[in-house]
Amino acid sequence: MRNSGATAVVEGLGDHGCEYMTRGLVICLADTGKNFAAGMSGGIAYVLDETGEFGKTRCNRASVDLEKVDIPEDVETLRYWIARHAEETGSPRANWILDNFNQIVAKFVKVFPHEYKRVLELKSQKAAAHG
Repeated sequence: MRNSGATAVVEGLGDHGCEYMTRGLVICLADTGKNFAAGMSGGIAYVLDETGEFGKTRCNRASVDLEKVDIPEDVETLRYWIARHAEETGSPRANWILDNFNQIVAKFVKVFPHEYKRVLELKSQKAAAHG
């Protein structure tokens, strides 16, 4: 799955998820295959890592950082898009996550590309210098 600007909520991905992703948002509510985020340079992904294996064996960390989801904006983004997914699809998985959200949110991992983070930091510095 290569994403260049879409928002996607999925209930699992095979190998090479978000490979060469340049923009957009992906929220994965279940397991991924191997080599997730290979070549990812933009956008953000959130992955529900219930077993702790995602960062250890499934994510290609050459171009991304893995972060905790503890910023209020990240938490609200997750809640909003999972709720939209549940409304649109009737997904039992999404509804279960929403019902247990306060406990489950700590098991999400934010996949943040190095290059995208650098660009956002530069924009923030320029805004602060001019603002």
